[in-house]
Amino acid sequence: MTQKDYYKTLNISNTANELDIKRAYKKLAIMYHPDRNQGNKAAEEKFKQIKQAYEILSDPKKRTAYDQYGHAAFEQNNNSNNFHGNFTASTSDFNDIFGDVFSDIFGSNQSTAQEKGSDLQYNLHLTLEEAVQGTTKQINIPTLETCQACYGYGSARGIKPSSCSTCNGHGQVQMRKGFFTVQQECPTCRGSGKVIKNPCKVCYGQGRIKKSKKLSIKIPAGVDNNDRIRLNKEGEAGKHGATAGDLYIQITVKNHPIFNRDANNLHCEVPINFAVAALGGEIEVPTLKGRVNLKIPSETQSGKLFRIRGKGVTSVRKGYQGDLFCKIKVETPVNLNEFQKKLLFRLGKSFGDFKDKNHSPQSKRFFDSVKKFFDDLTQ
Repeated sequence: MTQKDYYKTLNISNTANELDIKRAYKKLAIMYHPDRNQGNKAAEEKFKQIKQAYEILSDPKKRTAYDQYGHAAFEQNNNSNNFHGNFTASTSDFNDIFGDVFSDIFGSNQSTAQEKGSDLQYNLHLTLEEAVQGTTKQINIPTLETCQACYGYGSARGIKPSSCSTCNGHGQVQMRKGFFTVQQECPTCRGSGKVIKNPCKVCYGQGRIKKSKKLSIKIPAGVDNNDRIRLNKEGEAGKHGATAGDLYIQITVKNHPIFNRDANNLHCEVPINFAVAALGGEIEVPTLKGRVNLKIPSETQSGKLFRIRGKGVTSVRKGYQGDLFCKIKVETPVNLNEFQKKLLFRLGKSFGDFKDKNHSPQSKRFFDSVKKFFDDLTQ
């Protein structure tokens, strides 16, 4: 059986270079791949011929032998029969062909794209007052900035980087594995496609220099723990003049000696003496913007929660004002003198039994519950 010329199988001339062979092969391989022509025996046979032709013509030694002796160069070892007998089609082969063909014909985006600079994060600690009211902070950030001497390109002023001879400026080289090729970063230019023969004397060819950058950061009112502020293009400079990364300000709010924050509300404990709790009165309570008066009604119990509207935190997102919640803590007096002790003794006597429902309703309910509990156990 007369075998078809390998060059005609791939629809190329006998002067085609390596890239032309690869493009032709992948174009035909996609067209006749068995996954796209299921049940079509003619397409499967055509695909086998295409792979066989590519195997010979993509190998410089085999191509030279074929150009000199034709198909006879491979008949002695019966390579063609082994090829047809061992061939199996798989979906992964098709995906590899389909995925690589565009990068080879139109160029790989990964090989030519400039590498954006890295994003940076700065941990900023604020007091509660600063977080609630807003502030401006001066910070210093160690980073990589674009070298001004070479404008970030790494080469000496006036001298442009040369195209890499290893990858021909593509930034990637191809490794052949069987009938397919795998692309990887060029080891010479490290993916940039350029080689700097005359490096900049300031940045030594890196295009970037280490520098401490001073920034003025405006913190909006109402920020909270774990909020992040993003500053566009304030991160590390990109390689070879590429876009800089971003800077993220990570907010941490310090603990406050008086207030606890819950979303946009503030909470605090307010101690009062038992006389104010029993008789009522007016006390001063703190807020983040000064003091306000709080009216305590008579017979206020410890743990009572009072709400002061609009004295919390203004929402950084929605703009509404939170509230201040004051939890009353009735304080037992200490360091009493003899006169005060006698007054308290007389007051206690006037209450009568500590289970008295008139003066100690909570105690009365508690001990009634205790009595019922033990009565139920003895039944």
